[in-house]
Amino acid sequence: MTEGTTSAAAEGADTLTRLEQEGDIAADYLEGLLDIADLDGDIDMDVEGDRASVSIISDTGSRDLQKLVGRDGEVLEALQELTRLAVHRETGDRSRLMLDIAGYRAKKRAELSELGAKAAAEAKSSGEAVRLKPMTPFERKVVHDAVKAAGLRSESEGEEPQRFVVVLPA
Repeated sequence: MTEGTTSAAAEGADTLTRLEQEGDIAADYLEGLLDIADLDGDIDMDVEGDRASVSIISDTGSRDLQKLVGRDGEVLEALQELTRLAVHRETGDRSRLMLDIAGYRAKKRAELSELGAKAAAEAKSSGEAVRLKPMTPFERKVVHDAVKAAGLRSESEGEEPQRFVVVLPA
């Protein structure tokens, strides 16, 4: 092993350790929240790519967790930001942690990937740019990834909260 390879491996291990620590802090924060709200849920932690991922799931299929998702995921988004702030308070570092509750984000990701693929197909066949409705940063990222996988380019336009994706023809 060369010195550069050794330092890259050590850096990767440090990043993984930092992301696992973020997940642990987030899990503790969310367990406290579930206790306060008197809601049942299990917490699952993972590292996906370059960010910690924490999910709250229910074995009973309880609709109680839907309260933490809210209409169009608004409560979920707010809880994610509060959880990121809790991690920041403990570590001093900005967190890019992703929170999923009752599989909402996983389901949304599948729907958005399909939307991105359909928009890419439409842009390819029509030769015209396709403008989508305003989306959250998470939603736009998923659509951008799907458009890229289809071999086209996309960009975000507008100002929050009305920022939207435009799929560009080839």
